[in-house]
Amino acid sequence: MRTLSVSLAALTLAALSTPALAQNLAITNARILTAGPAGEIANGTILVVGGKITMVAGPDRALAIAPGVTVIDAKGATVTPGLVAANTLLGAVEVRSLGDDLTVDNPEIGASFDVQYALNPESTLIPVARLQGITRAVVMPRSARGGGGDEHSDDGEVADHYTAGDGGDSKSHALFAGQAAVIHLAEGADILVKPKVGMVVPFGDGGANVAGGARGAQIVALKAAFRDVRDYMRDRAAYDRAGVRDLALSKSDLEALIPVVQGRMPIIAAVHKVADIRAVLKFAREENVRVILSGAEEGWKAAREIAAAGVPVIIDPLTDRPDSFEMLGATLENAARLQAAGVMVAIEGSGGAHRVREMRYNAGNAVAYGMPYSAALAAVTLNPAKIFGVSDTIGSIEPGKDADLVIWTGDPFEPLSQATAVYIKGRSQPMTSRQTELRDRYMNLGGPYPVAYPK
Repeated sequence: MRTLSVSLAALTLAALSTPALAQNLAITNARILTAGPAGEIANGTILVVGGKITMVAGPDRALAIAPGVTVIDAKGATVTPGLVAANTLLGAVEVRSLGDDLTVDNPEIGASFDVQYALNPESTLIPVARLQGITRAVVMPRSARGGGGDEHSDDGEVADHYTAGDGGDSKSHALFAGQAAVIHLAEGADILVKPKVGMVVPFGDGGANVAGGARGAQIVALKAAFRDVRDYMRDRAAYDRAGVRDLALSKSDLEALIPVVQGRMPIIAAVHKVADIRAVLKFAREENVRVILSGAEEGWKAAREIAAAGVPVIIDPLTDRPDSFEMLGATLENAARLQAAGVMVAIEGSGGAHRVREMRYNAGNAVAYGMPYSAALAAVTLNPAKIFGVSDTIGSIEPGKDADLVIWTGDPFEPLSQATAVYIKGRSQPMTSRQTELRDRYMNLGGPYPVAYPK
């Protein structure tokens, strides 16, 4: 057994340029599920300096921890990377029926709508998700919807097929719902991690709604929009002096779509039916753009085609009800079949905000229906980080990455297991939410707020 000595001087030097609130800590005697190349490490140690993971050691590498480093004995508990939630409304909604800051119905603002400007770090839903081990999330805009039924509500009556960009039964003017962003869930005034990580576009019924009522019309409209963007890029000055033909999009939307047509920003395609999935893949090939599929309840039917195209998929593996004709082929084995075909899968929670915390249960159900455990773990950690371009800093327990860590009472996919500690960039997070505070307040009615009754 080799003993590695880590001096306090070295720790101090390494922490000089890191956030002041980040802790120098060592988590020892842990069952570490790294979600990275190291796989599972039994009885391991994680060393964190200034918010970064600096060492992950197995039992054959005993560490001599320097004075001043907080030592946390996990006592055999499981430690995972912080979970990364894809396709959420976190930070942009409180009560869905009262509206949100992720939908816009403005003919001048579609692709240019950017969710980063609507984020609320004080949202009461963020601590709820954080208590279940979620440390980062991808916030995605939704298409505007009309005054009919709200089958995509998220206030405790969530339809499982609620996905980014779905248009409900609206007649929105915008082909594009807007740009997604990655956030962190730590306490603080600025939760933005990375803006402009994808352009949300509804397809299928949602796309037909925004394009005049037919799927084919949407594809034609999208091709025309991309042609306008390329024409605009060739001579922007001509646009300002009205020296070009009339373009269907506003200047702000044209500018926002430049990274998409250049392949730097992916389209996040909200799509369900296999025929529509194939149409999206064909459209992406013809336009030479990158695509992420969101929803894809019938994705298993085209799993090999999706894998061959190198297209990742964000799914709720519990969606198995044919709620519409777009999902007649929905199955609980969707995640397993996609993964087996070589598709990179990210698993989301059952709803965009209030039930995001259920993503770990969904991952467990995916395992129950055939997905390997390690693949399901990656689907809620490393895969979404890779899909949205932040895997260099989060998604797995590896030296050099941010110390987003969760200590669990048991298997993180078991509903009865709970997080006992959550760290984001090495900072210990409060293990409370508005719900737990209300619970504690009213558990003892004779407690801090006694009621004086007349005698």
